[in-house]
Amino acid sequence: MAQKEILLPKMGESVAEATIIKWLKNEGDHVAADEPIVEIATDKVDSEVPAPHDGVLVKRLVGEGDVVKVGQPIAAISAGADAPVTPAPAAVAAPAPAPGSNGQPATAVAAPSAGQAVARTGPGGKFFSPLVRNIAQQEGVSMSELEAIAGSGEGGRVTKKDILDYLPRRGASATVPAPAPVVPAAGGAATAAKAEPAPPKLQPGPGDELIEMDRMRKLIAEHMVMSKRTSPHVTSFVEADVTNLVLWREKVKNTFEKREGEKLTFTPIFIMAIAQAIKEMPMINVQVDGHTIIRKKDINIGMAAALPTGNLIVPVIKNADQLNLVGLARKVNDLARRARENKLQPDEISGGTYTITNVGTFGNVLGTPVINQPQVAIMATGAIRKKPAVLETPTGDVIAVRHMMFLSHSYDHRVVDGALGGRFVRRVADILEAWSLDHDA
Repeated sequence: MAQKEILLPKMGESVAEATIIKWLKNEGDHVAADEPIVEIATDKVDSEVPAPHDGVLVKRLVGEGDVVKVGQPIAAISAGADAPVTPAPAAVAAPAPAPGSNGQPATAVAAPSAGQAVARTGPGGKFFSPLVRNIAQQEGVSMSELEAIAGSGEGGRVTKKDILDYLPRRGASATVPAPAPVVPAAGGAATAAKAEPAPPKLQPGPGDELIEMDRMRKLIAEHMVMSKRTSPHVTSFVEADVTNLVLWREKVKNTFEKREGEKLTFTPIFIMAIAQAIKEMPMINVQVDGHTIIRKKDINIGMAAALPTGNLIVPVIKNADQLNLVGLARKVNDLARRARENKLQPDEISGGTYTITNVGTFGNVLGTPVINQPQVAIMATGAIRKKPAVLETPTGDVIAVRHMMFLSHSYDHRVVDGALGGRFVRRVADILEAWSLDHDA
């Protein structure tokens, strides 16, 4: 009976590899079409790979813990459910590695060697991908050597090409050269290059509880540190009077839910306002590649969502500017629900060009959000509260109770100056303040 290879599927534009977490089916097991056979994890999300059709899992081509590239075979399945099973050896051998760019073997799926394990993050805070760590472990590259490699990736990250280019230049010794001696500067003052400070070594006290970060929390931590190192953050704040918006939603929310079968929250309204402002100021919808600015054609709005575990994930609404309020409400509710149930697909959390985070959900009035790289801006919406405010009327100023909220806009000062960053958040506030009580629901 013919066999067919199962390939690691494409999981978003920026995802090139995944780690095999757990096989859900053993060799010889019958599987149904679309039945999950293996759990995988990327730097963005955990997911499952389903069987392409009914059959028997003939052979697992990679083992748990292996790092596999998109498009690489991970298993073989028979063409029919009743196909005979070929006995498999007890140990699964990894496929032969393909040659790298400089003739060195690529090690994306190689089994770990007996060398010293390499940490995900070095003492200086530099992140190393699973592929780079695999190569370093096999070649005996120390953490100090990795730290010294000048990375060409985003934020100075060491790529596969960087470490493969470095290996032939290591020479007989794998040690890092000692730092140059301090040379007196002009005028007699001694100067030295400032070393990156290492994090302080903490000593837990009696009764302290040690909690190991889960995988997602580690990824979030690395992503946040990388963003702060990459982008000089500036935050602008605006207070908006959203009284008309609050009164309108209170008037239409029950009718909307009965008609559409969806709850109407403030989030899709905020996203609609942001998408409109981006169309008017497209230089907010950009990315930075070295000294080149990439202005994105599509407006894809990510919305930060808190998970039951306390971790954070950012599902993305693609082409948000092309959806009306009903479409946005459906997308927001669907993505938020599946995020809580851990059922998001990898391509649903990739490709974002701007992000919104609703800190008001937790009762916070404002926040200073961290940019979700490689984007250049993010907006936090605060809690809506009743406050006394001064209103101008034809007969003079009056003090009235109004529904007020803060908008916080953090942006990358490399490419977004204060004028643009400030005008953008002001424009979003203006759109929300101008919301008509007769707006179509």
